[in-house]
Amino acid sequence: MAEDEKNGEPGEEKNELQTLKELVDDLYNFRDCYFESHSEEEAGRKQSDVAQETEKTLRKLEEKEDYLKHKAEFLLLKGRCLNVAPDFSAVAEECLSRAVKLEPGLVDGWNTLGEQYWKKGDLIGAKNCFTGALQQSKNKVSLRNLSMVLRQLPAVDREAHGKQVMESVDMAKQAVQLDVTDGMSWYILGNAYVSLFFACGQNPQLSQQALSAYAQSEKVDRAASCYPELHFNRSTLFQYEEMFGSALGGFSRAAVLDPSWAEPPEREKQLLDYLRKVTELIQNKGKVKSRRLRTMLSTLNTSALGPCSSPQFRSPTGRVGSLEPRMLSSLTHGHHPGVAALGKVVFSLATEGRMAFTFGMVDSEETCIVVMVYNTADSWGVLIGDTVVIPEPQVKRNSITHKYESFDFRSIRVDSPLLLIVNGKKQNVHSQIATSVSYKPQSE
Repeated sequence: MAEDEKNGEPGEEKNELQTLKELVDDLYNFRDCYFESHSEEEAGRKQSDVAQETEKTLRKLEEKEDYLKHKAEFLLLKGRCLNVAPDFSAVAEECLSRAVKLEPGLVDGWNTLGEQYWKKGDLIGAKNCFTGALQQSKNKVSLRNLSMVLRQLPAVDREAHGKQVMESVDMAKQAVQLDVTDGMSWYILGNAYVSLFFACGQNPQLSQQALSAYAQSEKVDRAASCYPELHFNRSTLFQYEEMFGSALGGFSRAAVLDPSWAEPPEREKQLLDYLRKVTELIQNKGKVKSRRLRTMLSTLNTSALGPCSSPQFRSPTGRVGSLEPRMLSSLTHGHHPGVAALGKVVFSLATEGRMAFTFGMVDSEETCIVVMVYNTADSWGVLIGDTVVIPEPQVKRNSITHKYESFDFRSIRVDSPLLLIVNGKKQNVHSQIATSVSYKPQSE
């Protein structure tokens, strides 16, 4: 062996491979830190610029291919180079498959091959690669990739899906623990918490943990603030939490960072249209004519409280006792225990991509407020003229400014239709279905 090294061949080969590895690492750095050397106005060029850099790197690799093509490390580098693109590459799959056959302990080879299977849509193949890599060595890339795959794998039922999502969170946590300075791992943990939030009862603590993980991703890694997927996913959560200004800002930022991605500007437009419609309908009380409105309100009285008037009524917070009806104008921002909001429905709003069933109601003082009801079945709704009682309402003052447009209105959030009394009656269990929110990051 010492003799060979003297002849220079193994040492020279090692140096060549190290030089090529640096070239491939530089390619990934160019892609991931693109906005450190380019302005956001150049975002539309990123894909073509990365493709050009990939071609340059590939040419340099191919110059050495004749005498390195039987080396697992070289095949890995070529596979990694081709894997920098968002789409599946059959050549990358072939190189990486050969690399791990030649050297089964090549963790980077298994991880990159898993990413290729994933891009091809073979989630089981991807999972097997990441699991195999972890058997060789516990590493953050396998753990966070496995976290993403587990959330996408089909499950036999809701319970099985919940278990997969919880396992996904655990994998992402382990990835973060291995390197707390890795922004990508924090970002994946944020996504895992979002999935767990919607899969397991919408616990507000999980929502906060997701937002904290996204914030930590940006804090520890300056490149993370340029992930369009981070802004998009966080905005989906912001919208569900009715933080509409933050949601609009995030969708807009994602659109700037990746002009080729159609969904962020579409979601921004949908949310703006929704806010415009809500504001207009509140102002004109659903366009219900004055005479009809007076007729509707003439039948509005405390008998509509139904079960809420009983001393045995158990409120959503667990309080037992009758609720006191209050005028909408007296309800300030926040939660109102022991109180009921009472009104007539004057409009309902079905919007594209809606997260909540939205309706407006007017009380006997003709004050109008918007109500957003979450987790509703498609078949559930209220009609104009219906009497609605909202026990212990959660009132919010919305003040939003986005791109020279402002919205200012009050709303009541209702987390389930089962909490409402409509025309004196509680709603049946079939009115509710858990919200399923689409957050489709390009990397997942």
